[in-house]
Amino acid sequence: MSVSPDRRLIFLLNAGHRRVQRWIEGKMAAKGGLTAAQSGVLFYLGDQDGVLIGEAADALDLAPSAMTGLIDRMTRSGLVERRADPKDGRAMRLHLTDKGRTAREQAKAGLQGINAHLTDGFTDDEINVVARWLACLQTKFPKGDS
Repeated sequence: MSVSPDRRLIFLLNAGHRRVQRWIEGKMAAKGGLTAAQSGVLFYLGDQDGVLIGEAADALDLAPSAMTGLIDRMTRSGLVERRADPKDGRAMRLHLTDKGRTAREQAKAGLQGINAHLTDGFTDDEINVVARWLACLQTKFPKGDS
């Protein structure tokens, strides 16, 4: 059975993701800004300041080793800081710095333009269907399922 080129969902999802990622990274780099991963950390910490690194990795669907390297770079850039957990000195909690809060606000402002670009030419109803489909992927394919 032949699949119509516009219904190759896995291919379209992967190709679209790569193009959007490269486009976003290019826009951010041109402004001397953050990577998409760094922005994700800043957005999460803006709502959940003081989480454990593992909690942040889980929320952002990143491997702990990838998260550690990301946080190392963000700490060197002065965007976040690690602080010992008051109840368990071995555990480290992540906190936004003032520089991180400023960068978060700048990234949020840029996100509005990105979302406008992504949704241009589509009705609200069409975007709602796409958003629902993308959100359902997280429940149809939960973490840890193989």
